[in-house]
Amino acid sequence: MTNHRSFDDPSVDLSHLSVLVTGGTGSFGRAFVRKLLSDKPPRRLIVLSRDEQKQETMARELQAAMPDKFDRLRFFIGDVRDASRLELAMRDVDTVVHAAALKIVPTAEYNPFECILTNVHGAENVVKAALRTGAMRVVALSTDKAASPINLYGASKLASDKIMVAANNLSGDTGARFAVVRYGNVIGSRGSVVPLFQDMIRRGAKVLPITDPRMTRFWITIEQGVSFVLSSLAMMAGGEIFVPKIPSMRITDLAKAVAPHLPQETIGVRPGEKLHEVMITEDDARVTVELDDRYVICPSNQGWTRDHLDRLGARAVAEGFRYSSDLNPEWLDPTGLNYLIARKAA
Repeated sequence: MTNHRSFDDPSVDLSHLSVLVTGGTGSFGRAFVRKLLSDKPPRRLIVLSRDEQKQETMARELQAAMPDKFDRLRFFIGDVRDASRLELAMRDVDTVVHAAALKIVPTAEYNPFECILTNVHGAENVVKAALRTGAMRVVALSTDKAASPINLYGASKLASDKIMVAANNLSGDTGARFAVVRYGNVIGSRGSVVPLFQDMIRRGAKVLPITDPRMTRFWITIEQGVSFVLSSLAMMAGGEIFVPKIPSMRITDLAKAVAPHLPQETIGVRPGEKLHEVMITEDDARVTVELDDRYVICPSNQGWTRDHLDRLGARAVAEGFRYSSDLNPEWLDPTGLNYLIARKAA
């Protein structure tokens, strides 16, 4: 089965707002900025990141591609670890998309203090800066590895998710609202297995390494991820964790799709790696509702209501429900994967 769900919501309009993207020069940030500029550009769009070279490259590309919209862009050198710099960047900002994170599992395992500083303290700094500057909506990007985590990256993102959800208890009557978007592996993004395999093929590899032939993963395109974040921004009331309905794929099928002519070699599961990823656990299922294109894990705060979701047709999931990549009813086949890779390259 192939899944080309777009998650586009025509009601999303940020043209009158000022928007900040942390980690804005990453895979998601670049795609998000392009999407906003090409559709309905915000009044002001701020990219916050640490790498001046990436910012310079991104600025040149966007100025050449969209010269009439480039004046909406601002580039800030900064780090989410730096609370005071973050607060300066967030002045007069209405909407924040928090995408900055350390994301590579082995790197986080080897550098645990750095992972905590960016992923946990960084989330805390985003919340505090938003409350101090009057930002009204914050959406933080999460990962499937945050559900029942077995590695530090997943644990740090679970902590970040909890911080974002709990931030709604701190905002009082200011109107500030915080939510989370949680999705799976992004096809073609930094650290993804697809560009890894493609690079190995270009270098003349004779076999492709497979950690375990039973392994499955959720997959989403970067365009789907951007659309899902935007539609979740429009839908959020504060405290939700939005989870898209996306397909799974077996790692063996992925390798066949990328290189059908190469044999596969099993090398074993790496430290901190699961056979199957989970985005909603059985315990979370008790507060999870389902829409046509997504699940929503609702907060358990007193006084929170899901009226806005009920108006969209929300329905409770079954008792004991578990959204995992091996039990997923939607599967991506090699034809579907190659179609998505071709679209990304076009």
